[in-house]
Amino acid sequence: MEKQAAIRVDHLTKMYKLYDRISDRLRDSLGLTKKKCYREHYALTDINFSVDRGETIGIIGTNGAGKSTILKIITGVLSPTSGSVTVDGRISALLELGAGFNMEYTGIENVYLNGTMMGFTDAEIDARLQGILDFADIGDFVYQPVKTYSSGMFVRLAFAVAINIDPEILIVDEALSVGDAFFQAKCYRKFEEFKKEGKTILFVSHDLSSISKYCDRVILLDHGRLAGNGSPKDMVDLYKRLLVHQGPDSSAEPLPKAGEGSADPAALAGGGNGNDAASGIREGSAWFGTTQMNPGALEYGDRRAEILAFSVLDQRGLPTTTIEKGSSFTIKVKVRFHEDIDEPIFAFTIKDMRGTEITGTNTMFEKTEILPRKKGETDTVSYTQKADLQGGEYLISFGLTGYQGGEFVVYHRLYDACSLTIVSVKNTVGFYDMNSEITVERENDQEG
Repeated sequence: MEKQAAIRVDHLTKMYKLYDRISDRLRDSLGLTKKKCYREHYALTDINFSVDRGETIGIIGTNGAGKSTILKIITGVLSPTSGSVTVDGRISALLELGAGFNMEYTGIENVYLNGTMMGFTDAEIDARLQGILDFADIGDFVYQPVKTYSSGMFVRLAFAVAINIDPEILIVDEALSVGDAFFQAKCYRKFEEFKKEGKTILFVSHDLSSISKYCDRVILLDHGRLAGNGSPKDMVDLYKRLLVHQGPDSSAEPLPKAGEGSADPAALAGGGNGNDAASGIREGSAWFGTTQMNPGALEYGDRRAEILAFSVLDQRGLPTTTIEKGSSFTIKVKVRFHEDIDEPIFAFTIKDMRGTEITGTNTMFEKTEILPRKKGETDTVSYTQKADLQGGEYLISFGLTGYQGGEFVVYHRLYDACSLTIVSVKNTVGFYDMNSEITVERENDQEG
Protein backbone atom coordinates (compact mmCIF):
# COMPACT_ATOMS: atom_id res chain seq x y z
CA MET A 1 0.00 0.00 0.00
CA GLU A 2 1.36 3.41 -0.97
CA LYS A 3 2.09 5.62 2.02
CA GLN A 4 0.27 8.93 2.32
CA ALA A 5 2.39 12.06 2.58
CA ALA A 6 1.73 14.25 5.60
CA ILE A 7 4.10 16.97 4.35
CA ARG A 8 5.28 17.57 0.80
CA VAL A 9 7.90 20.20 -0.05
CA ASP A 10 8.29 20.99 -3.77
CA HIS A 11 11.07 23.21 -5.19
CA LEU A 12 11.02 25.40 -2.08
CA THR A 13 13.12 28.57 -2.22
CA LYS A 14 13.34 31.40 0.28
CA MET A 15 15.24 34.56 -0.62
CA TYR A 16 15.78 37.57 1.65
CA LYS A 17 16.60 41.07 0.44
CA LEU A 18 19.51 42.57 2.34
CA TYR A 19 19.73 46.37 2.31
CA ASP A 20 22.76 48.42 3.28
CA ARG A 21 20.65 51.46 4.23
CA ILE A 22 17.15 51.91 5.60
CA SER A 23 16.46 54.45 2.85
CA ASP A 24 17.16 51.77 0.23
CA ARG A 25 14.54 49.54 1.82
CA LEU A 26 12.01 52.37 1.82
CA ARG A 27 12.65 53.32 -1.84
CA ASP A 28 12.40 49.69 -2.92
CA SER A 29 9.15 49.07 -1.01
CA LEU A 30 7.57 52.18 -2.53
CA GLY A 31 8.79 51.35 -6.02
CA LEU A 32 10.71 54.63 -6.27
CA THR A 33 13.75 53.11 -7.98
CA LYS A 34 14.29 50.72 -10.87
CA LYS A 35 17.83 50.00 -9.76
CA LYS A 36 18.30 46.96 -7.53
CA CYS A 37 19.40 48.39 -4.19
CA TYR A 38 19.66 45.15 -2.25
CA ARG A 39 21.68 41.97 -2.10
CA GLU A 40 19.97 38.60 -2.43
CA HIS A 41 20.49 36.03 0.31
CA TYR A 42 19.06 32.56 -0.31
CA ALA A 43 18.20 30.86 2.96
CA LEU A 44 16.74 27.91 1.00
CA THR A 45 17.32 26.90 -2.62
CA ASP A 46 15.13 24.41 -4.51
CA ILE A 47 14.39 22.04 -1.61
CA ASN A 48 12.38 18.87 -2.33
CA PHE A 49 11.30 16.15 0.09
CA SER A 50 8.21 14.52 1.54
CA VAL A 51 7.32 13.16 4.97
CA ASP A 52 5.07 10.11 5.11
CA ARG A 53 2.31 9.93 7.67
CA GLY A 54 3.63 8.32 10.84
CA GLU A 55 7.31 9.01 10.14
CA THR A 56 9.69 10.70 12.57
CA ILE A 57 12.00 12.84 10.47
CA GLY A 58 15.08 14.67 11.73
CA ILE A 59 16.49 17.79 10.10
CA ILE A 60 20.16 18.51 10.77
CA GLY A 61 22.75 20.95 9.48
CA THR A 62 25.17 23.60 10.62
CA ASN A 63 24.03 27.00 11.90
CA GLY A 64 22.62 28.96 8.98
CA ALA A 65 21.79 25.84 6.97
CA GLY A 66 18.09 26.78 6.78
CA LYS A 67 16.60 24.35 9.32
CA SER A 68 14.45 26.84 11.22
CA THR A 69 13.47 28.66 8.03
CA ILE A 70 12.04 25.53 6.48
CA LEU A 71 10.04 24.72 9.63
CA LYS A 72 8.61 28.25 9.71
CA ILE A 73 7.47 27.92 6.10
CA ILE A 74 5.89 24.51 6.77
CA THR A 75 3.98 25.95 9.74
CA GLY A 76 2.93 29.08 7.83
CA VAL A 77 4.98 31.54 9.87
CA LEU A 78 6.93 32.50 6.73
CA SER A 79 5.97 32.56 3.06
CA PRO A 80 8.25 31.02 0.44
CA THR A 81 9.77 33.04 -2.37
CA SER A 82 8.94 30.21 -4.76
CA GLY A 83 7.87 26.60 -4.59
CA SER A 84 5.15 25.10 -2.43
CA VAL A 85 4.47 23.20 0.79
CA THR A 86 1.47 20.89 1.21
CA VAL A 87 0.44 19.80 4.71
CA ASP A 88 -2.20 17.14 5.38
CA GLY A 89 -3.06 17.14 9.08
CA ARG A 90 -3.30 19.35 12.13
CA ILE A 91 0.10 20.79 13.06
CA SER A 92 1.33 21.63 16.52
CA ALA A 93 4.66 23.42 16.45
CA LEU A 94 7.21 24.47 19.02
CA LEU A 95 9.59 26.57 16.97
CA GLU A 96 11.06 29.12 19.31
CA LEU A 97 11.03 29.61 23.05
CA GLY A 98 7.99 31.74 23.80
CA ALA A 99 6.61 31.92 20.26
CA GLY A 100 2.88 32.60 20.52
CA PHE A 101 3.02 33.52 24.21
CA ASN A 102 2.02 36.90 25.63
CA MET A 103 4.57 37.77 28.28
CA GLU A 104 2.04 39.73 30.34
CA TYR A 105 -0.46 36.85 30.50
CA THR A 106 -0.37 34.12 33.12
CA GLY A 107 0.46 30.55 32.18
CA ILE A 108 -3.24 29.57 32.24
CA GLU A 109 -4.17 32.53 30.04
CA ASN A 110 -1.46 31.59 27.56
CA VAL A 111 -2.74 28.01 27.42
CA TYR A 112 -6.15 29.32 26.32
CA LEU A 113 -4.54 31.86 23.97
CA ASN A 114 -2.50 29.19 22.21
CA GLY A 115 -5.38 26.75 22.11
CA THR A 116 -7.62 29.39 20.52
CA MET A 117 -4.97 30.15 17.88
CA MET A 118 -4.87 26.43 17.08
CA GLY A 119 -8.62 26.44 16.49
CA PHE A 120 -9.92 24.94 19.73
CA THR A 121 -12.98 26.09 21.61
CA ASP A 122 -12.81 26.90 25.33
CA ALA A 123 -14.64 23.65 26.06
CA GLU A 124 -12.03 21.64 24.13
CA ILE A 125 -9.21 23.41 25.97
CA ASP A 126 -10.99 22.77 29.29
CA ALA A 127 -10.93 19.05 28.51
CA ARG A 128 -7.17 19.12 27.88
CA LEU A 129 -6.16 21.59 30.58
CA GLN A 130 -5.36 19.10 33.35
CA GLY A 131 -3.18 17.02 31.04
CA ILE A 132 -1.28 20.15 30.03
CA LEU A 133 -0.73 21.23 33.64
CA ASP A 134 0.32 17.74 34.71
CA PHE A 135 2.86 17.49 31.90
CA ALA A 136 4.29 20.97 32.48
CA ASP A 137 4.51 20.35 36.24
CA ILE A 138 5.35 23.97 37.18
CA GLY A 139 2.98 24.18 40.14
CA ASP A 140 1.37 27.48 41.10
CA PHE A 141 3.52 29.36 38.60
CA VAL A 142 0.76 28.72 36.04
CA TYR A 143 -1.13 31.55 37.78
CA GLN A 144 1.79 34.00 37.41
CA PRO A 145 2.71 36.11 34.35
CA VAL A 146 5.04 34.12 32.09
CA LYS A 147 7.52 37.01 32.10
CA THR A 148 8.46 35.82 35.61
CA TYR A 149 9.26 32.27 34.40
CA SER A 150 12.69 30.76 34.06
CA SER A 151 13.57 29.47 30.59
CA GLY A 152 13.01 25.92 31.87
CA MET A 153 9.48 26.63 33.12
CA PHE A 154 8.72 28.51 29.92
CA VAL A 155 9.62 25.60 27.65
CA ARG A 156 7.86 23.06 29.88
CA LEU A 157 4.58 24.92 29.52
CA ALA A 158 5.05 25.60 25.82
CA PHE A 159 5.86 21.97 25.06
CA ALA A 160 3.00 20.73 27.25
CA VAL A 161 0.57 22.85 25.22
CA ALA A 162 2.07 21.69 21.91
CA ILE A 163 1.76 17.96 22.56
CA ASN A 164 -1.51 17.84 24.51
CA ILE A 165 -3.81 19.32 21.86
CA ASP A 166 -3.83 15.98 19.96
CA PRO A 167 -1.78 17.03 16.91
CA GLU A 168 -1.45 14.84 13.84
CA ILE A 169 1.90 16.46 13.05
CA LEU A 170 4.32 17.65 15.74
CA ILE A 171 7.13 20.01 14.78
CA VAL A 172 9.89 20.78 17.30
CA ASP A 173 12.89 23.05 16.74
CA GLU A 174 15.63 22.67 19.36
CA ALA A 175 13.19 23.59 22.14
CA LEU A 176 14.19 20.66 24.36
CA SER A 177 17.77 21.84 24.83
CA VAL A 178 16.79 24.10 27.74
CA GLY A 179 14.79 21.52 29.67
CA ASP A 180 16.33 19.54 32.51
CA ALA A 181 17.18 15.84 32.16
CA PHE A 182 13.90 14.67 33.73
CA PHE A 183 11.80 16.86 31.46
CA GLN A 184 13.73 15.76 28.37
CA ALA A 185 13.16 12.12 29.30
CA LYS A 186 9.43 12.83 29.66
CA CYS A 187 9.36 14.51 26.24
CA TYR A 188 11.13 11.64 24.55
CA ARG A 189 8.70 9.16 26.11
CA LYS A 190 5.96 11.27 24.57
CA PHE A 191 7.76 11.06 21.23
CA GLU A 192 7.70 7.27 21.50
CA GLU A 193 3.99 7.31 22.34
CA PHE A 194 3.34 9.51 19.32
CA LYS A 195 5.31 7.14 17.07
CA LYS A 196 3.27 4.17 18.29
CA GLU A 197 0.07 6.12 17.63
CA GLY A 198 1.16 6.76 14.04
CA LYS A 199 1.64 10.51 14.41
CA THR A 200 4.13 12.44 12.29
CA ILE A 201 7.08 14.19 13.94
CA LEU A 202 9.48 16.68 12.35
CA PHE A 203 12.42 17.21 14.68
CA VAL A 204 15.31 19.68 14.40
CA SER A 205 18.19 19.12 16.81
CA HIS A 206 21.96 19.34 17.16
CA ASP A 207 21.78 16.30 19.46
CA LEU A 208 22.94 13.64 17.00
CA SER A 209 22.36 10.80 19.48
CA SER A 210 18.66 11.73 19.73
CA ILE A 211 18.47 12.10 15.96
CA SER A 212 19.93 8.61 15.51
CA LYS A 213 17.75 7.05 18.20
CA TYR A 214 14.34 8.51 17.42
CA CYS A 215 14.28 9.33 13.70
CA ASP A 216 13.27 6.99 10.91
CA ARG A 217 14.92 9.21 8.33
CA VAL A 218 17.09 12.34 8.34
CA ILE A 219 17.24 15.35 6.03
CA LEU A 220 20.59 17.13 5.88
CA LEU A 221 20.74 20.80 4.87
CA ASP A 222 23.91 22.67 3.97
CA HIS A 223 23.89 26.41 3.21
CA GLY A 224 20.24 26.29 2.24
CA ARG A 225 20.53 23.31 -0.07
CA LEU A 226 19.49 19.69 0.37
CA ALA A 227 22.76 17.83 1.01
CA GLY A 228 21.22 14.45 1.77
CA ASN A 229 18.07 12.50 2.60
CA GLY A 230 18.47 9.03 4.04
CA SER A 231 19.08 6.84 7.06
CA PRO A 232 20.12 8.50 10.35
CA LYS A 233 23.50 6.78 10.32
CA ASP A 234 24.38 7.82 6.78
CA MET A 235 23.23 11.42 7.24
CA VAL A 236 24.98 11.86 10.59
CA ASP A 237 28.20 10.58 9.03
CA LEU A 238 27.79 12.97 6.09
CA TYR A 239 27.05 15.84 8.49
CA LYS A 240 30.29 15.17 10.33
CA ARG A 241 32.12 15.39 7.01
CA LEU A 242 30.50 18.75 6.29
CA LEU A 243 31.62 20.06 9.68
CA VAL A 244 35.25 19.61 8.63
CA HIS A 245 34.65 20.77 5.03
CA GLN A 246 34.91 17.24 3.63
CA GLY A 247 31.41 17.05 2.15
CA PRO A 248 30.51 15.74 -1.31
CA ASP A 249 31.01 19.23 -2.80
CA SER A 250 34.41 19.71 -1.21
CA SER A 251 37.15 20.94 -3.48
CA ALA A 252 39.50 18.37 -1.99
CA GLU A 253 40.58 15.48 -4.18
CA PRO A 254 38.26 12.45 -3.99
CA LEU A 255 39.39 9.85 -1.51
CA PRO A 256 39.66 6.13 -2.24
CA LYS A 257 36.70 4.08 -1.10
CA ALA A 258 37.20 1.89 1.94
CA GLY A 259 39.03 -1.25 0.96
CA GLU A 260 40.79 0.46 -1.97
CA GLY A 261 44.11 2.29 -2.15
CA SER A 262 46.62 2.76 0.61
CA ALA A 263 44.22 2.42 3.53
CA ASP A 264 43.22 -1.17 2.71
CA PRO A 265 44.48 -3.29 5.63
CA ALA A 266 44.21 -6.54 3.66
CA ALA A 267 46.50 -5.19 0.95
CA LEU A 268 48.98 -3.94 3.51
CA ALA A 269 49.05 -7.23 5.38
CA GLY A 270 49.54 -9.56 2.50
CA GLY A 271 52.75 -8.43 0.81
CA GLY A 272 55.04 -11.34 0.20
CA ASN A 273 57.55 -9.18 -1.65
CA GLY A 274 58.05 -6.64 1.10
CA ASN A 275 57.58 -3.76 -1.33
CA ASP A 276 53.91 -2.87 -0.95
CA ALA A 277 53.24 -0.01 -3.33
CA ALA A 278 50.80 1.64 -0.94
CA SER A 279 52.97 1.96 2.12
CA GLY A 280 56.42 0.59 1.55
CA ILE A 281 56.06 -1.28 4.85
CA ARG A 282 56.84 -4.94 5.36
CA GLU A 283 54.89 -5.82 8.50
CA GLY A 284 55.61 -9.03 10.39
CA SER A 285 53.40 -8.50 13.46
CA ALA A 286 50.74 -11.18 13.85
CA TRP A 287 47.95 -8.68 14.44
CA PHE A 288 48.64 -6.48 11.41
CA GLY A 289 45.74 -6.31 8.97
CA THR A 290 43.94 -9.30 10.47
CA THR A 291 40.57 -7.57 10.92
CA GLN A 292 38.50 -7.31 7.77
CA MET A 293 37.43 -3.82 6.76
CA ASN A 294 33.75 -3.14 6.22
CA PRO A 295 33.36 -2.55 2.43
CA GLY A 296 30.76 0.13 3.20
CA ALA A 297 33.00 2.11 5.54
CA LEU A 298 33.09 5.89 5.14
CA GLU A 299 36.59 7.29 4.68
CA TYR A 300 37.82 10.87 4.44
CA GLY A 301 40.48 13.35 5.52
CA ASP A 302 43.38 15.32 4.01
CA ARG A 303 45.76 12.32 4.39
CA ARG A 304 48.70 14.23 5.79
CA ALA A 305 48.62 11.33 8.23
CA GLU A 306 46.96 8.01 7.47
CA ILE A 307 45.46 4.96 9.17
CA LEU A 308 47.23 1.96 7.64
CA ALA A 309 45.61 -0.94 9.45
CA PHE A 310 43.64 -1.96 12.53
CA SER A 311 42.73 -5.06 14.46
CA VAL A 312 40.66 -6.24 17.43
CA LEU A 313 42.38 -8.67 19.82
CA ASP A 314 40.82 -10.70 22.60
CA GLN A 315 42.30 -11.00 26.12
CA ARG A 316 44.70 -13.69 24.89
CA GLY A 317 45.98 -11.40 22.15
CA LEU A 318 44.30 -13.33 19.35
CA PRO A 319 42.68 -11.40 16.49
CA THR A 320 38.88 -11.64 16.56
CA THR A 321 35.86 -9.35 16.32
CA THR A 322 33.83 -11.58 18.66
CA ILE A 323 34.46 -10.63 22.28
CA GLU A 324 32.99 -12.19 25.40
CA LYS A 325 31.18 -9.71 27.63
CA GLY A 326 33.17 -8.88 30.76
CA SER A 327 36.51 -9.81 29.24
CA SER A 328 39.38 -7.50 28.36
CA PHE A 329 40.09 -6.69 24.71
CA THR A 330 42.45 -4.47 22.75
CA ILE A 331 41.99 -2.38 19.63
CA LYS A 332 45.20 -1.73 17.71
CA VAL A 333 45.68 0.87 14.99
CA LYS A 334 48.76 1.52 12.85
CA VAL A 335 49.22 5.02 11.43
CA ARG A 336 51.83 6.71 9.22
CA PHE A 337 52.69 10.40 9.05
CA HIS A 338 53.18 11.79 5.54
CA GLU A 339 54.01 15.27 6.89
CA ASP A 340 55.28 16.71 10.17
CA ILE A 341 52.36 16.79 12.64
CA ASP A 342 52.66 18.73 15.90
CA GLU A 343 49.64 17.50 17.89
CA PRO A 344 48.11 14.28 16.55
CA ILE A 345 45.04 12.88 18.30
CA PHE A 346 44.21 9.18 18.00
CA ALA A 347 40.59 8.12 18.59
CA PHE A 348 38.07 5.32 18.31
CA THR A 349 34.31 5.13 18.86
CA ILE A 350 31.82 2.30 19.10
CA LYS A 351 28.32 2.75 17.65
CA ASP A 352 25.26 0.55 17.57
CA MET A 353 23.86 -0.63 14.23
CA ARG A 354 21.54 2.38 14.09
CA GLY A 355 24.47 4.79 14.30
CA THR A 356 24.16 5.96 17.90
CA GLU A 357 27.59 6.54 19.45
CA ILE A 358 27.76 4.35 22.54
CA THR A 359 31.28 4.98 23.79
CA GLY A 360 34.77 5.86 22.69
CA THR A 361 37.84 7.82 23.64
CA ASN A 362 40.92 9.54 22.30
CA THR A 363 44.42 10.38 23.42
CA MET A 364 43.39 13.93 24.32
CA PHE A 365 40.58 12.75 26.64
CA GLU A 366 42.91 10.22 28.25
CA LYS A 367 45.67 12.87 28.64
CA THR A 368 48.13 10.64 26.80
CA GLU A 369 51.22 12.65 25.94
CA ILE A 370 51.83 12.58 22.19
CA LEU A 371 55.03 14.23 20.99
CA PRO A 372 55.28 15.90 17.56
CA ARG A 373 55.66 13.39 14.74
CA LYS A 374 57.96 13.66 11.72
CA LYS A 375 57.25 12.81 8.11
CA GLY A 376 57.72 9.09 7.49
CA GLU A 377 57.27 8.01 11.12
CA THR A 378 54.83 5.21 12.00
CA ASP A 379 52.92 4.64 15.25
CA THR A 380 50.96 1.72 16.65
CA VAL A 381 48.21 2.82 19.03
CA SER A 382 46.66 0.29 21.44
CA TYR A 383 43.41 0.82 23.35
CA THR A 384 42.75 -1.79 26.05
CA GLN A 385 39.45 -1.91 27.95
CA LYS A 386 36.89 -4.21 29.52
CA ALA A 387 33.92 -5.23 27.37
CA ASP A 388 30.97 -4.20 29.52
CA LEU A 389 28.68 -3.53 26.56
CA GLN A 390 25.45 -5.50 26.31
CA GLY A 391 25.49 -8.50 24.01
CA GLY A 392 24.86 -7.51 20.39
CA GLU A 393 26.34 -6.15 17.18
CA TYR A 394 28.33 -2.91 17.05
CA LEU A 395 30.53 -0.91 14.67
CA ILE A 396 33.99 0.53 15.40
CA SER A 397 35.21 3.81 13.88
CA PHE A 398 38.72 5.26 13.94
CA GLY A 399 39.97 8.83 13.82
CA LEU A 400 43.30 10.55 13.31
CA THR A 401 42.90 14.28 13.90
CA GLY A 402 44.66 17.22 15.52
CA TYR A 403 45.03 20.97 15.82
CA GLN A 404 47.13 23.12 13.53
CA GLY A 405 47.38 26.83 14.16
CA GLY A 406 44.49 26.51 16.60
CA GLU A 407 42.21 24.97 13.92
CA PHE A 408 40.80 21.45 14.15
CA VAL A 409 42.03 19.23 11.30
CA VAL A 410 40.90 15.78 10.16
CA TYR A 411 43.83 13.83 8.74
CA HIS A 412 42.03 10.51 8.29
CA ARG A 413 38.77 9.03 9.52
CA LEU A 414 37.32 5.58 9.01
CA TYR A 415 33.65 5.42 10.04
CA ASP A 416 32.16 1.96 10.66
CA ALA A 417 35.48 0.40 9.75
CA CYS A 418 34.70 -3.00 11.23
CA SER A 419 32.08 -4.88 13.20
CA LEU A 420 32.26 -5.94 16.84
CA THR A 421 30.15 -8.75 18.29
CA ILE A 422 29.72 -8.92 22.07
CA VAL A 423 28.66 -12.37 23.26
CA SER A 424 26.78 -12.35 26.56
CA VAL A 425 24.93 -14.77 28.81
CA LYS A 426 23.51 -11.89 30.88
CA ASN A 427 22.18 -8.60 29.55
CA THR A 428 20.92 -5.75 31.69
CA VAL A 429 19.11 -2.51 30.81
CA GLY A 430 20.59 0.01 28.39
CA PHE A 431 23.90 -0.01 26.51
CA TYR A 432 26.34 -1.29 29.10
CA ASP A 433 26.44 -3.35 32.26
CA MET A 434 27.39 -1.61 35.54
CA ASN A 435 28.18 -5.03 37.04
CA SER A 436 26.14 -4.26 40.11
CA GLU A 437 26.58 -6.45 43.16
CA ILE A 438 23.17 -7.15 44.69
CA THR A 439 22.52 -8.19 48.26
CA VAL A 440 19.09 -8.88 49.74
CA GLU A 441 18.69 -8.97 53.49
CA ARG A 442 15.56 -10.53 54.82
CA GLU A 443 14.35 -9.11 58.10
CA ASN A 444 11.88 -10.78 60.38
CA ASP A 445 9.86 -8.12 62.25
CA GLN A 446 7.38 -10.51 63.81
CA GLU A 447 7.43 -10.63 67.58
CA GLY A 448 7.41 -13.73 69.64
